[in-house]
Amino acid sequence: MAWYKDRLYVATTRGNFPFMKARLPIGMDIWPVECPESPFDLDMGAEIWCYDPHEGVWEKRFKAPMIVGSHGKLIPRELGFRGMVVYTPPGRPNEPELYVSTWSPARGPGPNILRSTDGHHFEPTCEPGLGLPVTTIRTMVPFKGRMFTTPAGSRGGNPNVSGHSVVYESTDPASGEWEPVSDFGFGDSGNKTIFEMCGFGDHLYIGTFNLEGFQIWRSTVEGEKPYHWERVIEKGAYRGPLNQCVLSLYPFKGHLYVGGGIQGGGVDTQNRIGPAPPELLRIAPDGSWDLLVGETRDTPLGRKEALSGYLPGFDNFFNGYFWRMCVHDGWLYMGTFEWSSVLGYANRRRWPEAFTTIINKLTPQFLLDHSSGFDLYRTCDGKNWVPVTTDGMGNPYNMGLRTLISTPHGMFIGTANPFGPKIMPLNGDRYIPNPRGGCEVFLGSPRD
Repeated sequence: MAWYKDRLYVATTRGNFPFMKARLPIGMDIWPVECPESPFDLDMGAEIWCYDPHEGVWEKRFKAPMIVGSHGKLIPRELGFRGMVVYTPPGRPNEPELYVSTWSPARGPGPNILRSTDGHHFEPTCEPGLGLPVTTIRTMVPFKGRMFTTPAGSRGGNPNVSGHSVVYESTDPASGEWEPVSDFGFGDSGNKTIFEMCGFGDHLYIGTFNLEGFQIWRSTVEGEKPYHWERVIEKGAYRGPLNQCVLSLYPFKGHLYVGGGIQGGGVDTQNRIGPAPPELLRIAPDGSWDLLVGETRDTPLGRKEALSGYLPGFDNFFNGYFWRMCVHDGWLYMGTFEWSSVLGYANRRRWPEAFTTIINKLTPQFLLDHSSGFDLYRTCDGKNWVPVTTDGMGNPYNMGLRTLISTPHGMFIGTANPFGPKIMPLNGDRYIPNPRGGCEVFLGSPRD
């Protein structure tokens, strides 16, 4: 989501569960939603919607066009979008531009970065994939008058690992001209993807995907290219593979907050990592760091205690990501991805024995009724966190809080909810309509 010209812009992805069934090695005995033989039998074209808070009206502003794929069949040019940001060109403070990073089908030409100057027309700006064999461009960050981005995803179907973990910079993103400004993986082949980036103080910070534990690097992005980069955190802050990737970075009151996770919603079946809930850290300007939510442990830097008192995942084992953060009205908000809603459909033969023992004491229906749905927490100091919701705003099918944004009208949040249009009820024998399926957008504003 982005706030642009006094409107809310929301980019959507369609048909998530059917696409995952066709492409990813996820163990499901029964798929939660009705899936055709090919996901492209559905309307998979991604969309961008605009909300006018003054009139309370939604309007569709963009629909992915259909193109001929490499296999000779019609496919949408974009399956979804992974980032949206407002960029103001240097010297033109009254001419902000809206940029959207895309996700391309594997048989498409590659992802692009769309640009709009009016909120109605969205045009590609660059060579597909920045000239690389990738399928997505995930994050974009304006910093020091320039735009930074990085490719992700591979033609083999993994939307996260790209094989091109390089930071790219543009002084004029509208021109589509980008150049690499870091070495591959910062010199470490274990950094499979640059997953997240954020400007904080005088440095651009980068969070990686690494099977031995994420790394965080930073640079002033000044001087000769490729720029000099300094490693701030290694080995997942010494938790190792369970801190596989950085999902979110956000500055707040003099620190940079870091939310982690394991790909696949907290269960990386491909690499046999997890299930495990995420940790939350914060980094000071001098590069030192605190553990806020997580497992207290001894490290080469000394003992690190979870300052909030919370175990990983805010004491919720089913929180797989600390997915997105936002500052609003003096508070830092943190939203999660919570996966207990799929337990009733999953293939339990793949679960670790200790995990199976715990789950067998509960029923999937009990978890759906009492545990499912994303969590949203907030803090005013980084140490004391209070829950805003722990049940997906009353909808157990709201698996994740994918995006948050502060606006003059209040804070908007957007959910990930792939449970529709038809769902198989737990212990059911046929698919039925699910009126609670599909993404939702909420507005939090002060009470009168």
